[in-house]
Amino acid sequence: MCEAGRIRHHLKHNLWRPECSIIFVGFQAQGTLGRRIVEGAKKVRIFGGEIAVNARIYTIGGLLAHADRDELLNWLSKFQKKPKRVFVMHGEEETAFAFAETIQGQLNLDAYVPGSLEEIQL
Repeated sequence: MCEAGRIRHHLKHNLWRPECSIIFVGFQAQGTLGRRIVEGAKKVRIFGGEIAVNARIYTIGGLLAHADRDELLNWLSKFQKKPKRVFVMHGEEETAFAFAETIQGQLNLDAYVPGSLEEIQL
């Protein structure tokens, strides 16, 4: 997502260079620096400075480091003692709500998508 860590330094020093290539592997969440670059921003702000996006930008989709929808449904279905509530806290908002509906419909579990910064008493 390019929101923290060394990647921001690498981008600051290379994003403006037309001879460089930046390859994004996997999903970039809405509102992140990575998403703005992937969607074609001409300039981005990094460490308070405006950086031109002159590097070639590539994306490789379909590579995720976590389970997909069907794998998560399979995992949830294996609980001997069913959870009282499932919190869906990953992905774009529309996808999260759709997945919560799927959990409710297919597994008959209470699924909930918390709002941003919402506190939940457990």
